[in-house]
Amino acid sequence: MVTSGPNYSLKTPQDILDFVKKQNIEIIDLKFNDLPGMWQHFSIPTSELVEIDDPTKGIWVDGIGFDGSSIRGFQKIQESDMLLMLDPATAVVDPVCQTPTLSIICDIYDPMTRKPYSRDPRFIARKAEAYLKSTGIADTSYWGPEMEFFIFDDVRFEQNQHCGYYFIDSIEGDWNTGRDEKPNLGYKPRYKEGYFPVPPHDSLNDLRSEIILTMIRTGIPIEVHHHEVATAGQCEIDMKFDTMTRMGDRMMWYKYIVKNVARKHNKVATFMPKPIFEDNGSGMHVHQSLFKKGTNVFFDPKGYALISQTAKYYIGGLLKHAHSLAALVSPTTNSYRRLVPGYEAPVNLVYSARNRSASVRIPMYSDNPRTKRIEYRPPDNTCNGYLGLAAMMMAGLDGIQNKIDPGEPLEKDTYHLSAKEQAKMKTVPSSLEQALDALEKDHDYLLKGDVFTKDVIDVWLEYKREKEIDAVRLRPHPHEFYLYFDV
Repeated sequence: MVTSGPNYSLKTPQDILDFVKKQNIEIIDLKFNDLPGMWQHFSIPTSELVEIDDPTKGIWVDGIGFDGSSIRGFQKIQESDMLLMLDPATAVVDPVCQTPTLSIICDIYDPMTRKPYSRDPRFIARKAEAYLKSTGIADTSYWGPEMEFFIFDDVRFEQNQHCGYYFIDSIEGDWNTGRDEKPNLGYKPRYKEGYFPVPPHDSLNDLRSEIILTMIRTGIPIEVHHHEVATAGQCEIDMKFDTMTRMGDRMMWYKYIVKNVARKHNKVATFMPKPIFEDNGSGMHVHQSLFKKGTNVFFDPKGYALISQTAKYYIGGLLKHAHSLAALVSPTTNSYRRLVPGYEAPVNLVYSARNRSASVRIPMYSDNPRTKRIEYRPPDNTCNGYLGLAAMMMAGLDGIQNKIDPGEPLEKDTYHLSAKEQAKMKTVPSSLEQALDALEKDHDYLLKGDVFTKDVIDVWLEYKREKEIDAVRLRPHPHEFYLYFDV
């Protein structure tokens, strides 16, 4: 039996060679990230590594080629050849594959220059971490995304020249209280009342437990899992914080494991922000902090909510660049179905202690200096984790470097302000198109330290406008038939 988990501390090619022999690994799976944020992979027999039996030769040095023109956001057809370089420190026994398989996350290189590829999202995260050190502001950033998702029992959708629809279903769906289920046992969470019920209302408790145990065996430390607010199987699993690139890797494993364990039980998981009309959507509230020489630079025992002036400036950067940032952290048309008032969505660009209606929240669970952090709430799980974390940090650092004042905190419920107060309130963009327009105008902060490059911004704008905005804009919406068919 193949042993999985983080105990082997595989760090070098020689560690990998020794491990695959000892554990009888048969397949090496090579994973990498496309620009929008999906994992891609291909597999090679272990013999491709073992027969060389020398970690200074073969694919450890030369890499392994693939067609970059077939990957979203990468190369044109005339410049398609790319290289994958294996990162041995990411190796882990794959918990999904039946054949004993060791998965390794790869970095992408240009075969002509032998340099890292500018559009490799993982490379962008690593550059962001290096840039942070170069500023002298801090040397380490820590990240804790709260990733929400739905688990459904059925999904069907169609879009062509003469029809368009979607249909989702869940044994938990409030709409199924009257369905003949032979027998229907009730216990279906009401709309907006799915937060923390025990079984039998929470029918997914054991499934989530299986998911987190799989994550733990894969080396991902988990804090908690629970049902979320919406009906129909909305869930949340929280990982422990980690550094940026490592957390980007874990976010990819997180989605992979959730989707595959759900499928094992003949269910389907989706990280789509707003699959259900008039119920809460799935967000990704991102906890973040900066440390220098082991000290949390966001903490001040005398500051508002125990945060430092540095943390306030960081918040100022997030709020100032929130519109352009949205193009990377809320990067789909569906993101803006979630970012509307009334569903706990953080649309108002203010900060506050404890207040979950603010875009930036300062958690107040503890006065421990090491745990002081800020939480940015607009992002969702359609973002590429590597790009999203890097972009948030670059916005925050710009706030620190330019001493951007975030203004006074708002302690009121931002959803119940007077008309005069609401008129003064700045909000996140109301559409992906607005966010992309903002990114086109406001991206210099991302280019600092060559973290994001101009070609990344340009291809992101081009891809999103052509492949997503126009694709949705040009198609009739099913509700338009209800509104207009009888004109």
